[in-house]
Amino acid sequence: MTDLLTRRATLLRGAGFLGAALGLGAWRLDLAHGAEAVTCVLTPEQTEGPFYIDAAKLRRNITAGRPGTPLTLRLAVVDAKNCRPIKGAAVDVWHCDAGGVYSGFDAGAGRSFLRGVQRTDARGVATFRTIYPGWYAGRTVHIHVKVHVGGDVVHTGQLYFPDRITDVVQRRKPYNTRGARTTRNANDGVYAGGGSRSLLRLRKDAKGAYVGTLTMGVAT
Repeated sequence: MTDLLTRRATLLRGAGFLGAALGLGAWRLDLAHGAEAVTCVLTPEQTEGPFYIDAAKLRRNITAGRPGTPLTLRLAVVDAKNCRPIKGAAVDVWHCDAGGVYSGFDAGAGRSFLRGVQRTDARGVATFRTIYPGWYAGRTVHIHVKVHVGGDVVHTGQLYFPDRITDVVQRRKPYNTRGARTTRNANDGVYAGGGSRSLLRLRKDAKGAYVGTLTMGVAT
């Protein structure tokens, strides 16, 4: 399973049944075999990192009062073999706060902010309300993600942000109290292993908050 999940992968973009819900699709046209042929490939596997806790709460709002720019995540899970949405997959996300702190560790010890699990709906979509992550030394801004299907982990990865948008957010409070971040996407060692294919598509909603979408193809 590990070898299968680490093969060539990409974001699943284009027209498809998830397009209306997410603003991106789960299909990629295979032009070599005609305009109607559809192929799916796996989203890249990346390291779990040292801050995972296997006890996240089932909840949509994971902010737990942490200050920061509002961010809504809409993450779709599809079967990489046929692009069909997977209903009932458990999507587990965790990330640091605006100050670069993870709950459960160091300054966040004994707390559970910015961690949570959601089940995908009939469209294969899990939605979270959170904040734009901060940064810490040696890493670009990112969110960790795991996908569980039928009790098995079928994907472990990280979600990334366009640097130009992160630069705008980092100039705001409370992010701007820490000075300039030390690592960008281009010089992040983990991002180099497929991160460009796990970039969130970001837009602003009517209230000025960010909405990030991504479709993840997994092997069930």
